[in-house]
Amino acid sequence: MSTLSTGHGASTPAGGGSVPDTRRPGAARDSGRVDLMARLHEWTVTVDHKRLGILYVASGLFFFVIAGIQATLMRLQLVVPVNDFLTPDTFNRLFTMHGTTMVFLVGMPVLLGIANFLVPLMIGARDMAFPRLNAFGFWLFLFGGLLLYYSYIGSAGLYGAGSTPDAGWFMYAPLTTRSFSRGNATDYWILGIMVSGFGSMTTAVNLVATIFSMRCPGMTLMRMPLLVWMMIVVAVLILAVMPVLTAAQVMLLFDRSLGAHFFNPQQEGSALLWQHLFWFFGHPEVYILILPAFGFISEIIPVFSRKVIFGYPLMVAATVAICFISLGVWAHHMFVAGLSPFLNALFAASTFLISVPTGIKIFNWIGTMWGGRIRFDVPMLFATGFLALFVFGGLTGIMLAVVPFDWQLSDTYFVVGHFHYVLIGGTLFGIFGAIFYWFPKAFGCKLDERLGKWTFWIFLIGFTLTFFPMHISGMLGMPRRIYTYQPDRGWELWNLISTIGVPLQIAGVSILVWNIIRTLRRGEPCGDDPWDAWTLEWATTSPPPEWNFHEVPVCTSRRPLWDRKHPEDPDEHYE
Repeated sequence: MSTLSTGHGASTPAGGGSVPDTRRPGAARDSGRVDLMARLHEWTVTVDHKRLGILYVASGLFFFVIAGIQATLMRLQLVVPVNDFLTPDTFNRLFTMHGTTMVFLVGMPVLLGIANFLVPLMIGARDMAFPRLNAFGFWLFLFGGLLLYYSYIGSAGLYGAGSTPDAGWFMYAPLTTRSFSRGNATDYWILGIMVSGFGSMTTAVNLVATIFSMRCPGMTLMRMPLLVWMMIVVAVLILAVMPVLTAAQVMLLFDRSLGAHFFNPQQEGSALLWQHLFWFFGHPEVYILILPAFGFISEIIPVFSRKVIFGYPLMVAATVAICFISLGVWAHHMFVAGLSPFLNALFAASTFLISVPTGIKIFNWIGTMWGGRIRFDVPMLFATGFLALFVFGGLTGIMLAVVPFDWQLSDTYFVVGHFHYVLIGGTLFGIFGAIFYWFPKAFGCKLDERLGKWTFWIFLIGFTLTFFPMHISGMLGMPRRIYTYQPDRGWELWNLISTIGVPLQIAGVSILVWNIIRTLRRGEPCGDDPWDAWTLEWATTSPPPEWNFHEVPVCTSRRPLWDRKHPEDPDEHYE
């Protein structure tokens, strides 16, 4: 690359290169191309944690659109009985790619991206501990995602059909053995997710090193923002469970390519072994996705309630408790797999137990709002929406922890409704709230409030129409992952309502995308601290300079920016 940016989009020659002649015809267009290429180069080679965070979020939102299209096609297939809009094979591939994309290529990168952007700013650090490793992690994630989607054209299936993976996002054995999964589609799933997982692990290492070694003077562990605490736990969980999934993937690859028999019962292997290994990763993965959303809510609710967070030490303790308990609940996904009554009872009890620290958080958020001067700006709307949807999803989770109840409803649409309430209602509403809250810090201007409220209400109505009826169709016995159904089962109305909710969700997301584009093009500067917030990221400029702070800040309490604004009544007097 022969040009370097000047910081204002203009390009200057490096190493004695020629300067574009702006006087000749077409010179402006050529200059624009040079400028565009210089900007692309800057973003491609960047090691700035803020830019990498934005790249993570942008990539995750790109995959979110793809996953949304896949979900829409599935709902269209199920809108009426005996529909032939999609073939069974296509339907299998769609739900596999949708689930895989939402978990590995949307949830994790968006959450890790926001953490990448915010954590160094919140702890008063100038950068992440390992900037180049940080960039390496992002490109690993992106390459893994593209490798997975390359299977659409790179792995011919039976009869020459296109063959993305089709065994579900959990890839149960023996469905993934050579006998049942011909071609290379499953191999693309294994390799794509494995590479992407290495990216997540490098980010986790970086977060742990950054938080423990680069906090500004005075920021003790018990003065850190709760979002930073959540990200420590998320990083530890990633480092604890992601290697287990990677090991299982290697074993599966050996089974498929080298004649090993880890998961083949006919050769003294065990299909259940895959389930144990996968869900040891899979259930903590739920908390890897939801804990950052907990962190977003824990930062948003106090600011818009004009109160300090209620029960900070309890919130920290609950977060750490969730970390440990979540490692011991995986087998509640296997109540119908034939485990012993003792193991079923043990894992049911551990599942009930994890609801205790989760409940503490919910009561503390409500306690923070209680008596506060609440401002229902868009971030707060999404925070309250998160609370309502997550509580509902959590209660249906408690129902599924009851073993006899789970035996009746396992693998029905009730489960689909439950985990969408938890993961989409929880994670996605948390992400949307975070986007509205921290967008001014990233780009210097606020998203439009009116469009934001339209996004919230339309998406909330669409979400409820789509996923609430699934609990009823599941109670009526509708199995998940079925391609079509007969008209006499009583499921028609609920599937019709679920499908009606989809265009509303699309409309909500479209308004958000338009809001972002419009604000990036014509947004008005809003100042460095538009929400009158208290944490350190709002103490620097918006957007922050390359090294975050012109002077390293000093922290004297859990609300360092409050202390600066109100020296007559600093928080340190109350801690």
